[in-house]
Amino acid sequence: MQNTSGSRLNVPRQSSLRILPSVPKLLMAAGLAALAAAGCTNKTGGGSAGNTIVIGEYGSMTGPDSTYGVSQDNGVKLAVNAANKAGGVNGKQLSINLQDDECKPEKATTVAQYLVNNVHPTAVIGEVASGRSTPAASVFNPAKIPMISPASTNPKVTQQGPYIFRVCYIDPFQGTAAAKFVTENLHAKKAAVMWDQSNQYSVGLAKYFEDSFKQQGGAIVSEQHYSSTDPSFQSALTNIKSTSPDVIYIPGYYSDIGPIAKQARQLGLTVPLMGGDGWDSDKLIQGAGGAGGALEGCYFTNHYSVDNPDPKVQAFVTAYKTQYGSRPDALAALGYDAAGVLIEALKKVPAPADGNFTSDDYRAKLRDAIAATKDYDGITGKITLNADRNAVKPAVVLQVHGPVYVYKATINP
Repeated sequence: MQNTSGSRLNVPRQSSLRILPSVPKLLMAAGLAALAAAGCTNKTGGGSAGNTIVIGEYGSMTGPDSTYGVSQDNGVKLAVNAANKAGGVNGKQLSINLQDDECKPEKATTVAQYLVNNVHPTAVIGEVASGRSTPAASVFNPAKIPMISPASTNPKVTQQGPYIFRVCYIDPFQGTAAAKFVTENLHAKKAAVMWDQSNQYSVGLAKYFEDSFKQQGGAIVSEQHYSSTDPSFQSALTNIKSTSPDVIYIPGYYSDIGPIAKQARQLGLTVPLMGGDGWDSDKLIQGAGGAGGALEGCYFTNHYSVDNPDPKVQAFVTAYKTQYGSRPDALAALGYDAAGVLIEALKKVPAPADGNFTSDDYRAKLRDAIAATKDYDGITGKITLNADRNAVKPAVVLQVHGPVYVYKATINP
C-alpha cells in the first residue's frame, strides 16, 4: 500500500482465478493463543546492547489513515511476543522502538533520522504507505540499516537501495490483478478510472490498471482525478456517468472512498466500484454509510482473507482477536509477516563475537539473510524475495458484503 473481513467462501469458476491454497502450519493455534496474553512494550532506549536487540518501527499511529499504523504495529508486536516467548534470538530478547510519523512524509524522514542517530536499531520495520516509506528508505539505506516495509506497494520504495525490502506484492501486479478480475469475473468492457493526484500510490496503481485493462481488450472511457482535500467529488463523478462505464476503478485510501461512493450513488451511478489494498480498514464501510450502504457489492484487491481456513491463519486471527478485540486486517497480517521474515533472518546470522548487533558488518550479513528469504510461510502466503527485494506472491479479491469483506478470488502472479 502506499501514501498511502467475512462469511462463507464464494469462489468464481474462472480457470485463472483459483481458491486460496492451504499452506503448512507456521505456528500452532495453542501457541498463538498463549502469546496473545503476553505484553510487548515499545521501548524508547537506544542501541542493541546487553540482553536486547532493538528493532526500529515507524508508522502512522495518528493522522487521517492511522488505522494503517495501528494495525501494522499490532501485527509486529504479536510476532515479537512469539519470538521472545520462545527464547528470543541468539540468546537475546527483542524490543521495539516505535515512532509515529503522523501520516506525513516529512515526519517519516524526521523519525527515520531519529532512529538512525539516536536509537541505533539493528533493523527497521515500516511503513505501510509508499509515500512515507520512500523518503524514510532514503535515510535508512545509506545508513546501512535493513528496512522491511509490510505493505508499501509502489515500486520506488525498494529502488532506494539494497537495504530496503518489502513483504507485499507491488502495484504493477496489483493493477493487473484488478484488471483481470473485472474483465473475467465482472465481464467489464468499459472502465472509468478516478485517482488521487496527490497520492503516489493512487497515481501509480491507476496507471497499472489502465495499461492492463487495455491489454485485455477493455476501453478506458473516462479518466478523472481528485484530491483528498476536495470538498466534493461530484464534478468528476458526473463526467464519469456520462460515459456509461461497466465499472469504476478508484485506487484511493479508505478515508476518501466512502464519501466518493456515497456521492456516486446519489448521482445514480450504480455500477460496481473496484479498488486496491488502500481500501482495507474497519472504517471503510462506516464512511460509506454503514453496512448495506454505498459500497455494498463493491470489490478491492488485498493481501489475504481473514476467512482463509488454513489453521495457521485462523490461529493468527484468534490470537489477534484475543489481544486486540477485533479481527486483523491485511495490514496487521503484513506487519506480522514483516517481523517474521526479520526474525527468521536474525536467527540465521551468528551472534557477533563482540556483541555488537548494530555494526555495519553485522547489518550487512543480516541484509544478505533477508535477501535470501525463500518460501517463508507467512500469514499472507508464501513469501519469496526476488532480486529487486520485492515479494512474489498472490493477491486476493474481497467483496463488501454487509459489515464484512467476503473472499471472492485469488489471482496468482
